[in-house]
Amino acid sequence: MTRVPVTQVTAEPSAALHSYRQMVAIRQFETKVDVLYRQGRVRGPAHLGIGQEAVAVGAASVLRDGDYSIGTYRGHAHALARGAPPEAVLLELLGRAGGICHGKGGSMHIADVEHGYYGSYAIIGAHLPIATGLAWASRVRRDDRVTVCFFGDGTTNIGAFHEALNLAAVWDLPIVFVCENNHYMEYTSIADVIAVKQPAADRASAYGLASIVVDGNDVNAMAEVVGAAVRRARDGAGPSLVEADTYRMCGHSAADPATYRTKEEVAGWAERDPLLRQAEVLTASGVSAEELEAISVEIRAEIDAMAVRAFAAPAPEPATAWTDLWSDGSSQWRN
Repeated sequence: MTRVPVTQVTAEPSAALHSYRQMVAIRQFETKVDVLYRQGRVRGPAHLGIGQEAVAVGAASVLRDGDYSIGTYRGHAHALARGAPPEAVLLELLGRAGGICHGKGGSMHIADVEHGYYGSYAIIGAHLPIATGLAWASRVRRDDRVTVCFFGDGTTNIGAFHEALNLAAVWDLPIVFVCENNHYMEYTSIADVIAVKQPAADRASAYGLASIVVDGNDVNAMAEVVGAAVRRARDGAGPSLVEADTYRMCGHSAADPATYRTKEEVAGWAERDPLLRQAEVLTASGVSAEELEAISVEIRAEIDAMAVRAFAAPAPEPATAWTDLWSDGSSQWRN
């Protein structure tokens, strides 16, 4: 099993500061969404990735324009890390005109093809075969693109996980599978329902893949490990399976109080918060605490102003309910 100790991973100061700013922006965005959900302004389920920002930011930092990424219903961070406009994502969550999916998709279906994010998928494991299809298309077209597919630890018990990995390995596809092991599949500890310690990495050998585990709360380690896997895929060496060890600091959804976890467990992981970890890296390189605090204040003000504008945005025109549908009219006869 390959592990990457934090002490072996370094980052250029400018890149480290950029990653920190991105993670702060995603954290502030998710925190605002949590508040708006509790106010009844965000309708439908909302699944937050507070505590998992380093996975999204580290992986996105090694992708090129034109590369594909695809994720689960906990996908706000992945869309934002690839460059999706945060205001358009917020408008989507509020069901307003100008939303990134025209106010039709909501929290679980964010997509931004322009920036390479090919969607969040609400059905567990359903997107892994789609990601494999994207990688197959890249191989057929020889377009030098790489697909990165994110999924949770619970997905490793879904048949589509095994089918997708098997096809990717057999066909040597340019794809990197990234398991965000936050230790809980909805409300159940993953350790209670699998026979191995690492839900993804311990199954990699079944498909001829290396067993790779990385600290998912270290953004620099994420960039190092996923970067190596992306280069391998782009060079024609086939797929990789990376398991990122992380933790969601909130419940499964914004409506979940997560009382099934102990206070001690949550407190222990809070000490490994990816923002705190990166702040330590930056202060050690000479960045002042005041500068880091100024970044947080600046971004919080931007998001507060963004929310005010979003509240004033109109609802989508009713006629748009009939746009972006299959041309064969199946939206009607299916129902």
